Amino acid sequence: MQTRNLGSDGPAVSVLGLGAMGMSDGVYGNPDRTESIATVQAALDAGVTLIDTGDFYGMGHNEMLLAEALRGRPRDSYQLSVKFGALRGPDHSWGGNDGRPAAVRNYLAYSLNRLGTDHIDIYRPARLDPTVPIEDTVGAIKEMIDAGYVRHVGLSEVNAETIRRAHAVHPIADLQIEYSLISRAVEREILPTLRELGIGLTAYGVLGRGLISGHWNAARGADPGDFRAMTPRFAGDNLNHNLALVDALRRVAAAKGSTVAQLVIAWVAAQGDDIVPLAGARTRERLAEALPALDLKLTADDLAEIERAVPAGAARGNRYPTAMMGHLGAGN
Repeated sequence: MQTRNLGSDGPAVSVLGLGAMGMSDGVYGNPDRTESIATVQAALDAGVTLIDTGDFYGMGHNEMLLAEALRGRPRDSYQLSVKFGALRGPDHSWGGNDGRPAAVRNYLAYSLNRLGTDHIDIYRPARLDPTVPIEDTVGAIKEMIDAGYVRHVGLSEVNAETIRRAHAVHPIADLQIEYSLISRAVEREILPTLRELGIGLTAYGVLGRGLISGHWNAARGADPGDFRAMTPRFAGDNLNHNLALVDALRRVAAAKGSTVAQLVIAWVAAQGDDIVPLAGARTRERLAEALPALDLKLTADDLAEIERAVPAGAARGNRYPTAMMGHLGAGN
């Protein structure tokens, strides 16, 4: 497994990370616990070291699931990236974000216990709390680094100004943000800012939540509670338009002897050695499909052909429901 550094001050991690959100909460359909654990272990066996979670995924379920999957593994053989701050209700509703310093310490204490570890490798607020200066939130994480409970500070879905302010308090290892062939707003201002400051990028949503995986079709409906049922890109005429883009990618993938999923993961990885794509695989089958993307070499001609098939801004519909777009660091 190849490795990449997350920024100039961050850790060396596998070039492909595993995003564990889909293993809890039913946000992309009902997961299977046994298969989820087997998938985490298969990823580790394949050399994946970076595992991304959030303390609010299933209200702690995801962290406890990972603790079970990681039991017996040497702690220095993997890195845990943990998001915090998203508020949940007993009905699974969302209630904003809490970035107060006291809350940071509280969230961390619970995560360490649920994960069964003495430190978190990268700790990050899930979203910006508009009522708390980012300097205060990052300052609290810095205190936890000084105390030995955290190794690095990360950010998630914030804009370029917030990145600069946070980085002035403590070096930021990476920004986690959606980045894929159909979500490229990060290229305008955020990615240049990261590179200026020596900050890495961990890209989630590299398959567009399955939309550009090659496995979605117009007849497929989302399960009850599936986040995609509320997402404009999966609705009506937007879906038909976006699936036509996938058909164009199929032809490129076929010429490369790859699947569409492998092609689009390889495209993200090819955008720079400072970018680590996260595969949100919930099953060993999907993980096994994602891993060969690391060996897919895209030439300049390949990248140009992919660009012609799916130009920047080609997708229709927002990547999140309209009401949620204001909480994101970049647009589509």
